[in-house]
Amino acid sequence: MRFNGVERDRAVIVLGGGGAFYTSVEETPRQYVSMMFTPEIVDRGWPSAGLHFSIHEISQRAQDRLRDVVRQVLLVTSDQVTIAEFATGASIKETLLSTIDNAFAEIVPAKWATRANTTRQFKVFNDARAVLAGDVAHPIYSGELARQIGVSVRTLHDAIQRYRGISLHRYLRLRRLWLVRQQLLAGAPSVKACALAYGFWHLSDFSRSYRSQFGEAPSETLAASRRAGVAPADPAGGRHES
Repeated sequence: MRFNGVERDRAVIVLGGGGAFYTSVEETPRQYVSMMFTPEIVDRGWPSAGLHFSIHEISQRAQDRLRDVVRQVLLVTSDQVTIAEFATGASIKETLLSTIDNAFAEIVPAKWATRANTTRQFKVFNDARAVLAGDVAHPIYSGELARQIGVSVRTLHDAIQRYRGISLHRYLRLRRLWLVRQQLLAGAPSVKACALAYGFWHLSDFSRSYRSQFGEAPSETLAASRRAGVAPADPAGGRHES
C-alpha cells in the first residue's frame, strides 16, 4: 500500500483525528485494520494528529501484539452474547487501548516517516483533487490546474507522483477516461462526440486506452447503456466519483 505518498514494507501504525485526511493506493491485496473511537481518544499521550493522518514505524513485536489483540477482539465480539456479558466491553477496550499505548511507546525513528508526515505536498495534492472534483463537465489540463491552485506544473507533478505513484499526465488522462465512461454509461449521443469533448482527438489511441482501462470498447459501454434504457446524457453535465 502507498499511504500518504510512501510505500514501505515495515510495521506501521497510523493515526488521525476528526477531520483529518489521508490518501492510499492499494497495488496488491493487503490485510489491515481500521479502528474508529467515539468519542475521540485525547488523553493517552498518543502523537498529535494534524491536517492528515500521521504514519509511524513501530517495532515488529508491537505490531504482532496489536494484531493478535485485534484478532481476539474480533473473535469474541463476533459471537452472539447476552446483555450481561456486554459488561466485559470496558475490559476489552482497556486491553485494546493499552496495546496501542505500547505500540506508540515503541515508535522507531525513521526519516521516511518524517517525510510521509509533511503537509506541503499533501495540500497541493488535496487542492488538485478539489479542483478536479468541482469541474467534471470539461477537461482540465496540467497548466490550468497548476494555475488554479497557485503552484508550478513541476510542483503539481511531484505531488501527484508521490501520492498516486503515476505522472501528472497519466493522472489527468485517466481522469478524462473515467469522465468519458460516466457519460457513456449515462447514454451519451455518440462515442466520438464524447471522446472529443474530453480532449481525446486521436480516436484509435483513445479506444485502445479505454479498452485497456475498462476491459471493453467504448462502443460496448454505450451499447449496454442504451440496452438498459438510459436517457441520453446532458453534454454539459456529468458525474465523477473519486
